[in-house]
Amino acid sequence: MHLPNLLQARFVQALESLTDSPTDFAGMIRPAADPKFGDYQSNAAMPLAKQVGKSSREVAAELVDQLKVDDLFEEPDVAGPGFINLRLKDSVLFDSIQQMLLDKRVGVSKTASPKKVVVDFSSPNVAKPMHVGHIRSTVIGDCLARTLRFYGEEVITDNHLGDWGTQFGIIIYGYRHFGDPEKVAANPVPELSSLYRLTNQLIEYQKAKQSLVTIEDKLTAATQDADDAKLAAEQAESDETLKPKEKKKLRKNADAAGRRITSIEAEIKSLQDKVAAVDNDPVLSKLAAEHPDVDVAVLRETAKLHEGDQENLALWKDFLPHCQDEINRIYDRLNVQFDHTLGESFYHDRLAGVVEELTKLGLTTKSDGAVCVFLEGFDSPMIIQKRDGAFLYATTDLATLQYRRDEFQPDEILYVVDSRQGEHFRKFFAMADPLGMGDVQLVHVNFGTVLGPDGRPMKTRSGSLIGLESLLNDAVARAKEVVCNPDRLASMDPPMDGEEQQQIAEIVGIGAIKYADLSHHRTSDYKFDVDKMVALEGNTATYVQYSYARTQSILRRASDGKSLPEFEQEIESASATQPMKFTHPNERSLALMLMRFEEAVELVRLNYAPNALCDYLFETAKNYSSFNESCRVLGNEDLAVMQTRLALVVLTGRVLKKGLSLLGIDVAERM
Repeated sequence: MHLPNLLQARFVQALESLTDSPTDFAGMIRPAADPKFGDYQSNAAMPLAKQVGKSSREVAAELVDQLKVDDLFEEPDVAGPGFINLRLKDSVLFDSIQQMLLDKRVGVSKTASPKKVVVDFSSPNVAKPMHVGHIRSTVIGDCLARTLRFYGEEVITDNHLGDWGTQFGIIIYGYRHFGDPEKVAANPVPELSSLYRLTNQLIEYQKAKQSLVTIEDKLTAATQDADDAKLAAEQAESDETLKPKEKKKLRKNADAAGRRITSIEAEIKSLQDKVAAVDNDPVLSKLAAEHPDVDVAVLRETAKLHEGDQENLALWKDFLPHCQDEINRIYDRLNVQFDHTLGESFYHDRLAGVVEELTKLGLTTKSDGAVCVFLEGFDSPMIIQKRDGAFLYATTDLATLQYRRDEFQPDEILYVVDSRQGEHFRKFFAMADPLGMGDVQLVHVNFGTVLGPDGRPMKTRSGSLIGLESLLNDAVARAKEVVCNPDRLASMDPPMDGEEQQQIAEIVGIGAIKYADLSHHRTSDYKFDVDKMVALEGNTATYVQYSYARTQSILRRASDGKSLPEFEQEIESASATQPMKFTHPNERSLALMLMRFEEAVELVRLNYAPNALCDYLFETAKNYSSFNESCRVLGNEDLAVMQTRLALVVLTGRVLKKGLSLLGIDVAERM
């Protein structure tokens, strides 16, 4: 039962005699902040009172008179300036809990109007190891795909791999100049990764040297700006003609100018470190001297591949499967699957057709030899073909859109890509209507950045992005220290062997990284802190997983040797015949939280926001902890009370497990 939706429909009916736009006010329903006031609260009377020229309490009283909710709620109560408080009848709670117990979907109904939704996510460049930057798109996209499927949508997932770009030019160049064919053939994945890192380091070295020449001027200008801003702020303090707000603004300007200097100095340090790493290594410095134009040469190798050069094409075909195997190994560990994995290379033969079609539609313009599309509302055009004939990412995205239109006929396409690509997607989406896809809802599900402890994008000391696998390994190792420490292991009965400990550490560690990402609103940045992620307290996957394990522990003890599925079936049968009974407020609070599972799932769907589900699971786990501490389950002499509490334990376990599975997180039966 989705109570807010049901209440909204009832409020629409009650509001019809008070306003011509009842839907504008009917949705002002929220869970009550304090249980003593009720379970739900409507604030509609306050804004409506201004419109009708009455006091808010008077409007609230009229609204309550018209509201028909006596089949579900106790008599509504008007409080304060006009808050309408509603308390659900216990009989409705009992009935809902019984229905959820008998429902494999634990009370979450499917949408009545399913859509076909394509979810485009992860999309790494396959020629190099996955890094920390890939975690957000991967886990957010996977969670949305899982949740939308559960919600009832027809979901198609597609991993639009970068399998045709400069990264393969880097590997081909590295193989030709630094590779040992026998070593690569014998052990392709690590050897190709090593060649990529070596060649890329030489490229970054050359770029860093070039950047250091110009960045000193940038620092000089920033220093002058900072000095001027500081002087202006100091002089303003003694200027009595200036208002406090103006002085404050000047101080802020001075602070911002100082921060710009700090940022440039950090950039210089990073560039100097890249140069020093090569210059101080005799082997690397020799290679750098021998390959001064490595960056240009790599682009030539990439261009030859795109032009169909037989040698480069053969190397690409040989290397690609090994590169894909490497990323698939990470996906297996993350338990992430895709319906389709159609990389950039799949669309290469379609790119000329995109340019031709847009030209026929009269949408293209030649500018400095490049083929561009000038879009209303944008200062710069979308370039779809460079003057040298090369195509761009925008061209590939348009070809992908056409293919999905023809192959999948979607109602909605989600692009789970970081916020920095916002302008690209705004331009790209503006092209949908001319291509005959104006009726398809295109959504940029944007997200922020993973930060290190210093509050900057998370990187290694050398300035490169940290490998995803090393992060997973660190989280698993730390999880093992936390959940399998000697004190906890000593209390396990039967004892937990090494294999089970490692399995649990893997479940908890991987879950910790996923949950830490998903629990933040996707548009915000967050700091990566593995110790906080695996903590047994606070809003973490570990806390929710532990709560689930506690439910299973109680059920094992109560089952008297029966299998848990058999015992849970007995509890289901008993709940259908034995009247439920609340004797403690924490029983009721937990039951109400369990009923709200459907609300959380719907919020994820409507807002593309997994954090709504994380928040719900955390609150449910906290409610269960309070229930567990105050409500004895086993050995209770009142059979109705014990059956009620066992039913709540079973349902809590099911809701936590299902909710975590929608986040892509597994559970452990004991911890």
